[in-house]
Amino acid sequence: MKTIAGIELGGTKALAVLARGSEILASARFATTTPNETLGALVDTLEGWKRREGFAALGIASFGPLRLDPGATDFGTMLATPKAGWSGADIAGALGAVADCPWRIDTDVNAAALAEWRWGAGQGLDSLCYLTLGTGVGGGLLLGGRPVHGALHPEIGHLRLRRANGDEFSGSCPFHGDCIEGLLSGPALQARFGRAGEEIRADDPRWSFVAHDLAQLIGALLLVTSPQKILIGGGIGMGRSFLLERAWQHVVADLAGYLPFVPGDAAEDLVTLPALGDRAGPLGAVALGEAVLIDARTKEGKF
Repeated sequence: MKTIAGIELGGTKALAVLARGSEILASARFATTTPNETLGALVDTLEGWKRREGFAALGIASFGPLRLDPGATDFGTMLATPKAGWSGADIAGALGAVADCPWRIDTDVNAAALAEWRWGAGQGLDSLCYLTLGTGVGGGLLLGGRPVHGALHPEIGHLRLRRANGDEFSGSCPFHGDCIEGLLSGPALQARFGRAGEEIRADDPRWSFVAHDLAQLIGALLLVTSPQKILIGGGIGMGRSFLLERAWQHVVADLAGYLPFVPGDAAEDLVTLPALGDRAGPLGAVALGEAVLIDARTKEGKF
């Protein structure tokens, strides 16, 4: 089993890991500040590992939106993002250049879905959706064990869905106002409640609006992508699990028995927390590194 380096670049923190399979051998954590500072710290870490231990491949799992078309002149760069200073950042150029080995870049949520499919709650499935509710709201989709790409990549967090009656919160997304990210992200909860999500009492009646919004997102994903499982991670997703129970009641009512694979009672078999917990992100980067090696060997006829 080869040693893989992985970079999980999030909106709040960046994590570099060195791993064999799902076993993390070393890690380094940095705050996500400016591109020069954060990418510079990650490059230094990779260079140190390359000198001392070496690694066979690099996986880069980053917040987005990203240009993932290898034929594009701006391949691997950050597109317009609410994260100040990061629009146009050349993530692949900075990190891929130092690797001196095969590498692959994808969104953090696509990578997390790949990790769960490889080692976690998605094992044995053909289709999987991974949602993260945290600094932003993102969603990764896997079909046949491969992340979904197209003209760009899934931008689930910027869907605008039906609002709850009586909810007058205008949302916090600088692009779309009350899209899902503008309603469910950490900054959105701060704006709605006037305090951080972890400080809000579970019995605050305004959580009913948040549960409704989450239900709208889950229902849309079930109808549009028909996943065998939806995993909900991120600081809010994993830290406020009561939201899932409340949201599921709305999901069942809204779908009105239309989808035969949606249970009317418990959601655990269809919508649940990631099995890998907060390791899904960094292990997603490792899974990307593994995948690029597997693809290379397949092309060479070694499988």
